[in-house]
Amino acid sequence: MALNNTYEARLVQQETAVGAGVQILLLALLGTAIGMGPAGWLTGLAFAIATWAVLSRALHRTRPRSFGPANRVTLGRAILVGGVTALVADSFESSPPVTLLVGLTAVALILDGVDGQVARRTGTSTALGARFDMEVDAFLILVLSVYVSTQLGPWVLLIGGMRYAFVAAAKVAPWLNAPLPHSMARKTVAAMQGICLLLAGADLLPYLANLGVVLLALGSLVWSFGRDVLWLWRNARPASREVALAATAERVPDSAEELEMLELAVR
Repeated sequence: MALNNTYEARLVQQETAVGAGVQILLLALLGTAIGMGPAGWLTGLAFAIATWAVLSRALHRTRPRSFGPANRVTLGRAILVGGVTALVADSFESSPPVTLLVGLTAVALILDGVDGQVARRTGTSTALGARFDMEVDAFLILVLSVYVSTQLGPWVLLIGGMRYAFVAAAKVAPWLNAPLPHSMARKTVAAMQGICLLLAGADLLPYLANLGVVLLALGSLVWSFGRDVLWLWRNARPASREVALAATAERVPDSAEELEMLELAVR
């Protein structure tokens, strides 16, 4: 929906700038509380700048009438994820307070179920909001998998990298970009990833229990992605056949051999 005037556009952009400012404030509070090192500061600032730039560009393209209450909740989650990211980066130099990291992550995971409800109840659901929510979720899982991988091994990175590998594969195979049907199982598996990684990162359980929890998360994620890819592949084949049939229907074969080749092409 187009903006009515430049003031509304400026107001929408101001909200992203406020979000970046709050992110820097959170980093300052964390730095004061735990004495965060350069790695944490640089990573947190890079996250704040990247989030502001990408979100501002998306808003400029979609030109919404207002930022919306649901996007404000998601922006709040993104700020928390920025804090988690800084703490995880800082953990490579010194051990951050696990309680603080777990607390920020837990609030971010809880709010994951809030922004969608706010969007539905206020009638402000948008494609941009859904994408914003998904990207924040995916990045949080990536950051948590990096943190847990330092305890259980680099294989945990498969959890955080799987969604990005899927996006990269879609560049080569465009049929992967087709919309998927609604699935409660997919949503459940996605929610499980953050909970399982948070539980393992909190290090409250014995090593073997943490290992089992993360393996469960990875196994369910592989199953979910595999099921979706199979569904997309099966539903892409009929569409490809229809396109091929339409193309060949416009051609008149010059010989019996060419006719046979065209028939084989659409099988």
